[in-house]
Amino acid sequence: MTVGIAGLGLIGGSFAKAYHAAGERVLAYNRNKDTLAFAMLNGDVDAELTDENVHECDIIIICVFPEAAAAYLESIAPYIRKDTIVMDACGTKRKVCSLCFPIAEKYGFTYVGGHPMAGTKYSGFKYALTDMYVGQPMVIVPRDFSDIFLLDKIKSLLSPVGFGSISVTTAEAHDRMIAFTSQMAHVVSSSYIKSPTATEHKGFSAGSYKDMTRVAWLNPDLWSELLLENRDCILNELDTFIDNLMNFRNAIDSNDQETLRQLLDEGRRRKEEVDG
Repeated sequence: MTVGIAGLGLIGGSFAKAYHAAGERVLAYNRNKDTLAFAMLNGDVDAELTDENVHECDIIIICVFPEAAAAYLESIAPYIRKDTIVMDACGTKRKVCSLCFPIAEKYGFTYVGGHPMAGTKYSGFKYALTDMYVGQPMVIVPRDFSDIFLLDKIKSLLSPVGFGSISVTTAEAHDRMIAFTSQMAHVVSSSYIKSPTATEHKGFSAGSYKDMTRVAWLNPDLWSELLLENRDCILNELDTFIDNLMNFRNAIDSNDQETLRQLLDEGRRRKEEVDG
């Protein structure tokens, strides 16, 4: 198999490392040529992905910011083989899918939205991991949900990476869920760490602090774009969260232990209900 990777950050770099470790041929494009040269020297990429060799790819995974993903796809679209699968790996799906589906239709190849549900607090190729996707979920957004053969082909093309599961959904459902499972966590973590008390935490913090603050270490350029692209969904989650916070604040402010106990118990029972 020949795999094309556009963007050698944490996500694209981890795809490149995983495919290459599985014995597949990897072609890659990266705006920063020094990063590409390092990836090739390191043995994770076999050659640069260009207009001249993009037709050799069985799958192309675009791992850049959503705005840039559609522009890159438009630039290489005339050279893509008709039976090639093209997938993005962006964190939101409505905008990128609305831009990329028409490009694929125009040039006669197949595009699907994709979102690997894995990552670390770091960014950049130097932090890419060969096993980052092993056992992790992958979300797919196809245009045609009835094409079983396409879904089987995608599973086969992704199999060397080692995903634990592959889910199929719509762009709308994806963005609504990701606002809760991912984007809210980053917003809350970023807000929490801004307390003046944070500068004095050493010696007083353990697992809870680490869990709450881990994803505050993020790429602000990427996450500001993702949050604004999904603004309706994230605003809905934020409004719900703020309402719940105010319930706690009011109970504490009024010294109402019974209400506070009920709020805490509701949270405990909700956690048990949704996670088993």
